[in-house]
Amino acid sequence: MTRPISRRLLLQGTGVALALPLLDAMAPWGLCAERKTPARMVTICTTLGLHAPDLIPAQSGKDYQVTPYLERLKAFRDDFTVFSGLSHPGVDGGHSSESSFLTAAPRPADPGFKNTVSLDQFAVERLPAETRFSSLVLSTGSVGSSSLSWTRGGVMIPADILPSKVFARLFLNGSAAEVQSQVRRLRDGRSILDQVGERARRLQRDISSADRAKLEQYYTSVRELEQRLQRGEEWAQLPKPNIAAPPPADIADKADLIGRTRLMYDLVHLALQTDSTRLITLQIQGTALVPPLPGVSRDHHNLSHHGQDPEKIKQLRLVEEAQLEALAGLLGQLKETAEEGRPLLESTMVLFGSNLGNGNSHDTKNMPMVLAGGRFKHGQHLAFDPANNAPLCNLFVSMLQQLGLEVDSFASSTSKLTGLVSS
Repeated sequence: MTRPISRRLLLQGTGVALALPLLDAMAPWGLCAERKTPARMVTICTTLGLHAPDLIPAQSGKDYQVTPYLERLKAFRDDFTVFSGLSHPGVDGGHSSESSFLTAAPRPADPGFKNTVSLDQFAVERLPAETRFSSLVLSTGSVGSSSLSWTRGGVMIPADILPSKVFARLFLNGSAAEVQSQVRRLRDGRSILDQVGERARRLQRDISSADRAKLEQYYTSVRELEQRLQRGEEWAQLPKPNIAAPPPADIADKADLIGRTRLMYDLVHLALQTDSTRLITLQIQGTALVPPLPGVSRDHHNLSHHGQDPEKIKQLRLVEEAQLEALAGLLGQLKETAEEGRPLLESTMVLFGSNLGNGNSHDTKNMPMVLAGGRFKHGQHLAFDPANNAPLCNLFVSMLQQLGLEVDSFASSTSKLTGLVSS
């Protein structure tokens, strides 16, 4: 029998505090089967909409025909539900509706608009403080861009936009000089695992083979993310080639929407795997830049306002299919990560959608939504009235209840969402 260890154990090194995933050895002997796995919630908004004909199935229920976008998620068909006919009553204003994605506060474009508390911060107020971070607020945008998270007083919580800084918050500890020293080591390709190597080896001697396998999977995730961060640093420092042709549309690093999203997804996975937080918001901020994707020559914002131009829609599909493939990567990471002998995805709700039901017309009705994981009975298309939408906040109530909160309302909700059943 292995010796129990503290749930709060950190592997310490100079400038490093490496949190560990939940291991079987982190409970008193004989109590592993009785522990309650914590529930978690990730909410993701892509702000330029999603082309509904390529996402929403024509059929409702479990026997729907997979659409081109859902084809990217086909490996997880039984792990997610796709919704249609949901929106926030009274929320209009086109792009301004980003502010109300998780609050449902009406008329966000009005000059006197004051926001209300967002879904994640509503949960923060009610859940016990059992993690290092009460929530993580992330964005792929630039400095000064908006976020999805708002306090009860209607103040926006600034988003973290740099993966390297989020990584440092999660894993680097000590004085400012020590942290900067460790950042330099990462840039030189030295893993933080080198700093905690001997402690990690001692720990592995004291735990079961199942926990050793779980730790190795976790260490692999850390190494892979470090390598991606290092490659991003290297590309930023390399000189760009000289060409005789006129410069194309700006494709600076911030145009790489998919690459930035994947890095954030890697951090989401690690933050959840280490139980550093249980509530995460991520705003995938559309830009007027050309995403560096094969076949895409126009900026993302322009493509979202396609005016039914077939060539623009074709390019928009390439961008949005890549977004769905990135989401599939996150779901795969969560499903492959074991916690209490079950996939981490089972205890993690991942909501992916947009504040715009139709980016082309700035319409905020029929908001596209996909909810994965979180111990719901999935594998279906829940279709509500496209002309008289059900409140999206009804889904939010169902999610709050799945977090273990005894609530029956949130913002504009009328009940929990019909048809969505806990497993």
